[in-house]
Amino acid sequence: MFTSVATTSRRLVTFGMVGALGTLAHYATLILLVEIGTLHPTAATTVGFGVGALVNYLLNHRYTFNSTKAHRDSGPKFALIAIATGLLNTLIVHAGVDNLGFNYILVQVVATATVFLLNFILNSLWTFRESGTL
Repeated sequence: MFTSVATTSRRLVTFGMVGALGTLAHYATLILLVEIGTLHPTAATTVGFGVGALVNYLLNHRYTFNSTKAHRDSGPKFALIAIATGLLNTLIVHAGVDNLGFNYILVQVVATATVFLLNFILNSLWTFRESGTL
């Protein structure tokens, strides 16, 4: 059975709100590690992405998808998607900062926008998909 447009729209909005909290955790970690910890932006965004991913997983499992799946089922799927999109995020930051010389915050905003929709689609179709829905 297909998921209704209304359900998908609600999930996308909730995913965005949850994503904002995960992004806040990501950016706070990134900025702290760069400005106080003197870590390179590429390394700092990788750590920040991990912190944001944990926040996103827990909140998306509960609120966005209201998932009944066990964490042992949805957790590894979410982690695999987070690793793939985290690598994409890191590559974008590396290219923007090291190759193009842009400010790391500006580049991070571009990276975040790039991975947002990809994360929603992949997690909707695989991680939190209930059997019999699409």
